[in-house]
Amino acid sequence: METRVRLEPWGEDDFWLLSRCNSAEMTAHLGGPESEEKLIARQRRYEALSAREPAAGRMFRVVLGTESVGSIGFWEREWRGEPVYETGWAVLPEFQGRGLAAVALAELVAHVRAHGSRRALHAFPGTDHPASNAVCRRAGFGCLGRVDFEYPPGTPHPSNDWHLPLTP
Repeated sequence: METRVRLEPWGEDDFWLLSRCNSAEMTAHLGGPESEEKLIARQRRYEALSAREPAAGRMFRVVLGTESVGSIGFWEREWRGEPVYETGWAVLPEFQGRGLAAVALAELVAHVRAHGSRRALHAFPGTDHPASNAVCRRAGFGCLGRVDFEYPPGTPHPSNDWHLPLTP
């Protein structure tokens, strides 16, 4: 089973992937699908993020062979008074269960360590999402505990705060 993936910068032709990731199944742990208007705005944010300097963050397509199988990215945020990066990912249903998210996260961590400027990377999967929590564990993140994380904005959701130091 092939599990080697590569990360390719998000571009204007990737809206189809964002749309595929907007299904009820894919957004069950994220508050449900977004409206078309919000999805278009998200596409613009992804393109803008990937056009900035590398330390500001990036969105990527996760590619297995010749197929785009998901997305992953990182962005700047303040968390508990400290400038950190946050990460998030999605793997299309037909490619789930193969370890691709963890492999993509390892690739992302290498990219962030090479290009980033912040000391830590965080992920905030819901406590009710065992697969994403397992991805964090497998990628070497440490769980700092349960937090009420707002996603979508304005909606607190019980989540785990996974933390990975980026500097030795």
